[in-house]
Amino acid sequence: MSAQEQQQARPSLPASPASSEAPELDAANKYETVVPHWFYCKVVDSRERWIPFSTQDSERLEEAHTSGRDKEDLIVPTSGGRYDVHLKKRQRVAVYWEEEVSEVRRCTWFYKGDKDNKYIPYSETFSEELEEAYMISVTLDEWKKKLESPSREIIILHNPKLMVHYHPVATSDDWASTPMEQGRPRTVKRGVENIAAEIPNGEPLQIDHLVFVVHGIGPACDIRFRSIVQCVNDFRNVSLNMLQAHFKKAQEQQQIGRVEFLPVNWHSSLHSTGVDVDLERITLPSINRLRHFINDTILDVFFYNSSTYCQTIVDTVASEMNRLYQLFLQRNPDFKGGVSIAGHSLGSLILFDLLTNQKAAPEDEEHSREGSRTTSSNRGVEQVKEILKTLELSEYCDVFEKEKMDRQALFLCTEKDLKEMGIPLGPRMKILHYISSKREMQDVSDQKATASGHSGESRVEPGSSTQFDSDSTSDGRNCQYRDVGLGQVSANYPQLIYKPTIFFAFGSPIGMFLTVRGVKRINPNYKLPTCKGFFNIFHPFDPVAYRIEPMIVPDAEFEPMLLPHHKGRKRMHLELKEGLTRMSVDLKNNLLGSLRVAWQSFTRAPLPAVEAAAADTEAEAETSVEKQAETKPEDTPEPVKEEASHINVGMLNGGHRIDYVLQEKPIESFNEYLFALQGHLCYWESEDTVLLVLKEIYQTQGITLDQPLPGSQ
Repeated sequence: MSAQEQQQARPSLPASPASSEAPELDAANKYETVVPHWFYCKVVDSRERWIPFSTQDSERLEEAHTSGRDKEDLIVPTSGGRYDVHLKKRQRVAVYWEEEVSEVRRCTWFYKGDKDNKYIPYSETFSEELEEAYMISVTLDEWKKKLESPSREIIILHNPKLMVHYHPVATSDDWASTPMEQGRPRTVKRGVENIAAEIPNGEPLQIDHLVFVVHGIGPACDIRFRSIVQCVNDFRNVSLNMLQAHFKKAQEQQQIGRVEFLPVNWHSSLHSTGVDVDLERITLPSINRLRHFINDTILDVFFYNSSTYCQTIVDTVASEMNRLYQLFLQRNPDFKGGVSIAGHSLGSLILFDLLTNQKAAPEDEEHSREGSRTTSSNRGVEQVKEILKTLELSEYCDVFEKEKMDRQALFLCTEKDLKEMGIPLGPRMKILHYISSKREMQDVSDQKATASGHSGESRVEPGSSTQFDSDSTSDGRNCQYRDVGLGQVSANYPQLIYKPTIFFAFGSPIGMFLTVRGVKRINPNYKLPTCKGFFNIFHPFDPVAYRIEPMIVPDAEFEPMLLPHHKGRKRMHLELKEGLTRMSVDLKNNLLGSLRVAWQSFTRAPLPAVEAAAADTEAEAETSVEKQAETKPEDTPEPVKEEASHINVGMLNGGHRIDYVLQEKPIESFNEYLFALQGHLCYWESEDTVLLVLKEIYQTQGITLDQPLPGSQ
């Protein structure tokens, strides 16, 4: 462009005094160095997307770059230590799982893309050329600079706020007259602060707890067909938001950092055994996509029930979790926190079978045995107190407690023993009569059991475990080998090199599989050999999820624990639904009572005044009795629901509740069937699920929520 053309293109300025013009020129001619930000390229749906590193990661990369050490093969950990950046190669590499290597750039100049209006960074070399041209233009106040990129694209710097990028229309454009004929212009921006990019702040460096997450059937884990890595990334991001919202006080006091979630993938190892080739050979050619989907997902359930492939699956899961744990400790040598595990769908069943086959250390077994003896002794003393209370002899409880008398010892007592304890004759006779009557009842039941045993009605399989038997009295501590009793596929279950603190099951079919295997009841005293906590979390419309607590307490009917909303209350539509239900019950009872009184007043025969008064009194009494009889079934569920959290559900979760149900969203309540699949895949982005996981993990460290949520334990 000639000087004359530049002069014509330059906008005319109004005349002004020289004194006022000088400061503006000085400000305009002042050049400030651009602040770079580091990006990495990720391919999503066959399209490249440039994603910014977090602020702290970008600063760490820039520090390593400016130190001059990037000429070496310097490695900088990013994204909470889950990815390493090789500065010399400009590559981002996943640490804990397999993933395509991503390109990394130090970015200063960007242009707007033509497909999704996202800004794309220029190469580092061309960005330096642009920056040099910009510096000259600002310093000399000479604009309309024209630069040509390596791909023969034209960039024109009109002024500091208007810079344009032209894509060439054809491969050869020698005959093109002006840049306007070379395609639609696109905006060029200098500096990341001018492109409105969402730059994350980063993650706390301190890691308090580690959680391994095992996926269910198929390679896709949610309704968007994303991998377990992507879903766990969402879960981790939600956990960071929940920590800021509900553990802000502990964060400000630097008591906590964050919880790390790492995915465990077993599907690719299973399907790399060559079984897909065998299946393809026998698969029918019709409805090809549906059959491929079934082979890739649904058949994983059948693979797990095959002794050959079950061994492959459990070996992969256990070895992968052990490998990840060792690698994590290598990269985080100062880590002192615990480890928990979580499983979704079939993954939860795999983890449950692994945990039931872990071998507790000898010292743990002895400690558990002593604890069981203490618990059994305390339970026996309480039973004696109940017996004495039944016999109206509560005043003698202290005497029996002083003698450490449990139920078994009580039934061995003779009249002489009771006399030596100082029990008077009357109470002594009551106790002896109670003991003799119970013995007679026991003899009769033993005779019936013997008869049924001879007739073959009740039979115990050899080698079966008793901790899942409905008539068992064993606490199940010494039964690590339970393949036959549990109905598990015969496999050699590997041992984990750590003891999980808590086991979380999302949308789990564990209860269904145990029932199908022939387990009718779980002994209340049973607990996982190496894991103290167990939470079964499910969506109310999840078609794959089943409960656990009714297998421990089959005689009681009670609802699962309702997970409180993360904002601290029930969802509005649930509160409205409960209010309308209560209102309809009250209206129904009042209306029926009024109609009954009216009907009786019409059908009553005329009697003398005294008899009529008596009849009215009797009718009112009958009406009140009928009202009580009718309202009783309606009103009784309320106390049960209130006391549901205090129900004894055994030791599988340390005496605490096991089943937790999420609150459905308002739109989901319109049609349960329509949202059934979504209900099974909703856990990865569920704030309520994540908050329960964080609450239980940090409770083991003595850290609680800033504000306790209503309805939580």
